Amino acid sequence: MKAAAKAGLGSEDLAGKTIAVQGVGNVSYHLCKYLHKEGAQLIVTDIHKPSVERAVAEFGAKAVEPDEICSVYCDIFAPCALGGIINDETLKTLKASVVAGAANNQLREEAHGVKLQEMGIAYAPDYVINAGGVINVADELNGYNRDRAFKKVEGIYDNVARVFEIARENNIPTFQAADQMAEQRIERMRYARGTFLQTNIIFFLARNKVEKVIPIWLKTTIWLSLAEGRAAIQPPSVPRKKA
Repeated sequence: MKAAAKAGLGSEDLAGKTIAVQGVGNVSYHLCKYLHKEGAQLIVTDIHKPSVERAVAEFGAKAVEPDEICSVYCDIFAPCALGGIINDETLKTLKASVVAGAANNQLREEAHGVKLQEMGIAYAPDYVINAGGVINVADELNGYNRDRAFKKVEGIYDNVARVFEIARENNIPTFQAADQMAEQRIERMRYARGTFLQTNIIFFLARNKVEKVIPIWLKTTIWLSLAEGRAAIQPPSVPRKKA
């Protein structure tokens, strides 16, 4: 959120900023806790009244009805509940300079991301800003290490900042910038892993002198697979040679 605030408000300092938080569940409760600590003024809503009352009591938040949260005057709107909350209707009343929250699928349609750009509203794409949960779960695949996971989560700031940078450089909506960045990373990983696999198969064959004993049909299959893999995984910026 700080990276989004810097892009949309000119500063990452949240002290004194008014932040409207839609939903006060487990994730957004802790968000409110951090925002309160940063000195932000909170406006909250939730269909679960006890959650709202808790936020009011602990953080001095102002409570509004669920159908009012998208139209309150605020610096940052933080959708942390329903998907598709950025839509034709809410865009008519949205008064925030920044949209940055933990909800998934915040844009009802891609056209609404384009509209946010046209309105001059800095939108932090949902799957970039809320990646902490996925990062935390993914770390469990290697045996969970809290410090390692949290270190990766800290990189979200740089990722969000980079998304805004790409959007600015190319004059495109931030959701498109995020997609571009994600696609480029996927291609780099495909290339790196494919090259690693290719190198290690060749090394294995050479080290174990397998080439002399394996059937010619299997040898041919291996080398054809490597050749096809090499063509499939090369970076999109590198033109393929014509046969």
